[in-house]
Formats: sequence, structure tokens, C-alpha cells
Amino acid sequence: MKKIKTIILLMMAALLLPKAAMASEGGEGEELDIPEIVLEHLADSYEWHIASYQGSHLSIPLPIIVRSENTGEWHFCTAHSLPAPFFFSEEHHGKIYERMADGSEVRPIDLSITKSVLQIWIVVVVLIVVFLSCARWYKKHDAMREAPKGFVGAMEMIVMTIHDDLIKSSIGEKHYRPYAPYLLTVFFFILTCNLIGLIPIFPGGANVTGNINITFFLALCTMLAINIFANKEYWKEIFWPEVPLFLKAYPAPIMPVIELFGVFTKPFALMIRLFANMMAGHAVILSFTCVIFLGWSMGVGFGLGLNTFSIIMLLFMNALELLVAFVQAYVFTMLSAVFIGLAHQDHHAE
Repeated sequence: MKKIKTIILLMMAALLLPKAAMASEGGEGEELDIPEIVLEHLADSYEWHIASYQGSHLSIPLPIIVRSENTGEWHFCTAHSLPAPFFFSEEHHGKIYERMADGSEVRPIDLSITKSVLQIWIVVVVLIVVFLSCARWYKKHDAMREAPKGFVGAMEMIVMTIHDDLIKSSIGEKHYRPYAPYLLTVFFFILTCNLIGLIPIFPGGANVTGNINITFFLALCTMLAINIFANKEYWKEIFWPEVPLFLKAYPAPIMPVIELFGVFTKPFALMIRLFANMMAGHAVILSFTCVIFLGWSMGVGFGLGLNTFSIIMLLFMNALELLVAFVQAYVFTMLSAVFIGLAHQDHHAE
């Protein structure tokens, strides 16, 4: 029991200390700007901010790679050494813009390694290490005679659950094999991003799955997998469904238009569902963290009451986010598998 209490206290200290430093950044007497802190955490950035204390910032500079629209030259620098023509635009959420000779502002070609990009690389490294370690066990043991235990056994259980109970049952025995590697990759990528995003200090804490650009790309991949490899029955159901003629041809092709619209609304729902749930979770947790320091600034009485409430809610929300991290990865994979299965109508006909 003492070990559990120690782990909880260490987790809370790791979560609260960086935010406490942010609260004291402007010195005593300055109000805590909770919306600014929350939005700063949710937004992408060109450096990995760790903590601030009395005006001193501890951050990891990330490489900035931009191409000038004026000269066509590539510039390699960091956020602290950005050349004069370029600047961080507050109107565009801190993105890099270039000021042209005529005074106009343009968005240059930006291939910088931002916080989200670095977090994705960290997730990829973690996944490679995990699955290579599991593959090493299977290489040294006969899986038909010996069952894996510990971490390898847990990974096998998760993989077989997603593979057999979700992918195979949703797509069908005849068509699931080409899609299984993609769907398993999507599941573990989203799950790992969600879990690492809950770690409040480096190398975690980035809002990857709460970034709509990331969820847009994942949804786009699912959309391509659905429509590029769909069979003729799928397209027949869209452009010439089995409904009365006046619904699909005369006087207007009502059903084909609705079904064609559904081709785009399905991946859009995937994108928004994952983005909104993960962004909301990060925002709520960070808001309760800020309430702790807001309470102390209002006095000891308010501080004790608000701190007790905020700490309880923080523990509850972090525990809930652990569940949400798995649920969102599972739901995204399940809906992708269901949509892919609908693109192979012969399975459902059987």
C-alpha cells in the first residue's frame, strides 16, 4: 500500500511541478492565465517547453527547416535563431510566416521538426522496440508448445483480441488479411500516442491525437483503404442501389447523392471523434491542474478547498484518460474495420 501511495505522489509531483513553474513565471502578483496555458499545451510548437521559473525557461530547441519565398533558399535554424525575414505569427497560432519586400506576409514551405513530429518519432521508436522484443521471444521459442508469459503474453493477448474479435469479424474471413497489418498498426499507434501523451513531462505530454492534422491523415488513410480496394458491389450500392427508380434516377438521383456524400462523412466522423475526445481530455486535466494554483492565489481558505477538489478530480481524470486512451484506439480501429467490411458486400451477402 505504501508503494502505491508513493507512486501516486510521484505522479502528481511530476504533473504539478511544471505547471507551478508556469504559474510563477511572471512573478508574484501576476494572475494565472488558464486559457493561455491550456491553449499553449494543446498547440504544436517549434520547441519542447519543459518548465519555467522566475523568467528562466527550460526547453529543448527543435530544428526549423523553412524555404524562403523571396530567395528560394532553405534555412536551418532553431526558434531562438530565426532569420529576420521570418517571424512567428500570433494571428496564426505561432506558425512561421515570412515578410515579403512589399510588406505582405506569406506562409513559406515549412518542413520543421515540431513537438508533434518529435513525439510521433518517439512513439515509432517505442513501437519498434516493443515488437522487436516480442519477435525475439518467438524466434527463440516454439510458440506451438510454449505460451508466452509476462509482457510478451500480454501483447499477444491484445494482438489476438484486435485481430480475431475485431478485424476478422468486422471485415470477414475472405477479405480481412490485407487490411490486418494496417489496422493493427493504427490501433497501436493511437494507443501509444494516447498513453505517452498522458505523461506530463518529456518525452511525453504532446497532444498528438488531439491534433486535427494527425487525425485527418489517419482518417484519410482509412478512406483510401475503403474506396481504392472496394469491389463492384460497393460502388453499385452507391450509384445504383436497390431502391425504387424515382429515388435513384428520376426526377433526381437522391439516393446516389446521399450515398456518395457518405463516402466522405464516414472518414470525417473518424477524424472528429478521435480529435475531439483526446483534445477535451487534455484540456480538462490541465484546467484542473491550473485550478490548484489559482486557489492558492485567492487565499489559504480557497486554496485548501479548491486543491482538495482539484487533486481528487485530477486522479479521477487521469484514471479515466487511461481508459479513454484504449477506448478511442479501439473505436477508431473498429469503425475503420466496419467501413472496410462494408466495401466488400459479398461478405455480408453470405
